Amino acid sequence: MKRIALFISSLQKGGSERVIANLAVYFRERNYDVVLVTQYKREDEYRIPPEIRRVYSEPDESMLQGGRVRNFFVRFGALRDIWNAYKPDVILSFLGKNNLMAVATAAFLPSKTVVSVRGEPTMEYEGKWMQLIAKTVFRFADGVVLQTDRARAFFPKAVRKKSVILSNPLNPQFIDRETAKERENLIVAAGRLDANKNHAMLIHAFAKIADEYPAVKLVIYGEGELRTQLESLVAEKGLSDRITLPGTVEDIAAHIGKARIFTLTSNTEGMPNAVMEAMALGVPVIATDCPCGGPAALIENGVNGLLVPVGDAFALADAFRRIFEDREFELKLRENSCAITQKLAPDRVNRAWEDYLNNL
Repeated sequence: MKRIALFISSLQKGGSERVIANLAVYFRERNYDVVLVTQYKREDEYRIPPEIRRVYSEPDESMLQGGRVRNFFVRFGALRDIWNAYKPDVILSFLGKNNLMAVATAAFLPSKTVVSVRGEPTMEYEGKWMQLIAKTVFRFADGVVLQTDRARAFFPKAVRKKSVILSNPLNPQFIDRETAKERENLIVAAGRLDANKNHAMLIHAFAKIADEYPAVKLVIYGEGELRTQLESLVAEKGLSDRITLPGTVEDIAAHIGKARIFTLTSNTEGMPNAVMEAMALGVPVIATDCPCGGPAALIENGVNGLLVPVGDAFALADAFRRIFEDREFELKLRENSCAITQKLAPDRVNRAWEDYLNNL
């Protein structure tokens, strides 16, 4: 039985964490021996079946009483001990510094090491020094998984040669779900309330069309550190009766599926699950054409959605108008967006991951 170790910081609910949790379940169902290695356990995590072993790599606090250099070597040793104990055939790591640690700690071991960059490389590896380290260390990985051609272009030729672009699988709850025939006059967004998601741009854009379409409301689902700031902006615009921030909700598909428009206004994104899911529900999507090209990889502008420049509230407002003013165009976007359910069906995408790892 082949053994796969999956490595990520935690399973706290987020796009990358959901992908790795789903892969863990998929590989276990395919009779692989799966070890899920996380640094920490957080609140509000994705659940995994009990037959999947979970191991924590973060040493006990009592062992981390030295300086940064000493603590690095303590963490390094703890992770290498895990690889030595479980002897995985393949180590698949997700995100940032985890990727660097996976390659370094598995050096000279028989395990194959695969690293996965989940977003814009310059965001995962901020600063020239960290970017140089990533470009160098990735040369020693056995495989590199990226999400877009733009992300691949960041790396030198030696890394690009061993890289592959693999999509996120659609969440199964969005597959074969009946799309709503009648839609409410809603624009919806879903995502963490943080600076990168740039919901302020969305609020500014909505304010520009609010008087033109008095029946339309905006709902932003999610939680985050900018809630108070965004609520103040809504009040400042005098739109507290038209814009709501209900937080996180159960069955997000039911809430998104009844809307006329879904929008993503991020400054940077990998392969945005929220866009994939809205498209699967037949909801026209307007997204920023942001680094590293995730929305552009999903949306053919004007065919199955619309792309607007990052930070351009005027362009976003115009995109709203284009959909609201042209019923035939809106219906075309609805119909074309649903094709993503075939392209990114979980079985198809998960099998592509499996084939890539087996080929190593």
